[in-house]
Order: sequence, then structure tokens, then C-alpha cells
Amino acid sequence: MKFLSGEEKQTALNYIEKCAQIAKLSPCFRSKCGSIIVKNDIIIGTGFNSPPLNQKLDHCLKDELPSNFKSDKTCCVHAEQRAILDALKNNQDLSGSRIYFIRLDSNNQILKAGKPYCTICSKMCLDSGISEFVLWHEEGVCVYNTDEYNTLSFQYRED
Repeated sequence: MKFLSGEEKQTALNYIEKCAQIAKLSPCFRSKCGSIIVKNDIIIGTGFNSPPLNQKLDHCLKDELPSNFKSDKTCCVHAEQRAILDALKNNQDLSGSRIYFIRLDSNNQILKAGKPYCTICSKMCLDSGISEFVLWHEEGVCVYNTDEYNTLSFQYRED
């Protein structure tokens, strides 16, 4: 992983701001997330979290899951998944691309990211050929090689 600086950091922050605009479209009751995929300075895929096929829900299904439920505990398709699907639907080659991800708070302000933890998205990024994953941490904008992001996601443990 590496923290960005200078012009590269500013470019990344501009893409993160685009993620925030996309996240505002999310109908999720718990968390609004946005993601974009960039290749050669062109956005080739965008996505926000929402239920499958943009189903209309009046509450979060997570509240109804038993405590021993073993799979993804959200009723939404993840923003990263939607961005990958969006790019692939448009016949984009994702190899060598970079994916950006953010989450918004209840006032639509960008939240700084914690450690990588989503193995669903890390595996999809690896399988689709995305090379790098970008998060904005308290320490700065960080770029992870997708292999590293996947490894860290599998190592994640809630404290």
C-alpha cells in the first residue's frame, strides 16, 4: 500500500468526490456507498449500494437475520460490485484499472475508511482484473494492490 501525495492525491480526491455523488443515489437505510472504476483517466464503471434489481424496501433486511447468519449480512449489492457490473455491461476491459470506494454518513459527508475487510468485493476485483483499490483513511488517500487488499480483507477481525 502507498499513500498518495501531490497531484496524484488531488486527482484521487476528485474521484472520491465523484464516488460521493454516486453514493447519494443509494436507497440503503444503513449506509450510502459509492464506487467508481477508472482506467487511463476515464471512468469506466460506477456503482452505489442498493437491493438487487433496485427492489424497493421499507426497511433493512439485516435487522431480520438471525445472529448466526453466516453470509453477507447486507440486503444490498455492494457499490463495488455494481461498478464492476456497470463496466462489464459496457464491454470495458478492467485489467489495469483502479477502483475507488467511499461511504457517506447520515448527513451525506464522506466517512474515512477503516481497514480493508470485504472479501466479496476483494475477490471480485481480483477476478475482474482491477489492479488497485483506493480508500481514504484518516492518514490519507491510500492505494492498495488488489492482491494486498484481498489478503488484508481475509485477515480482518473486528476488535
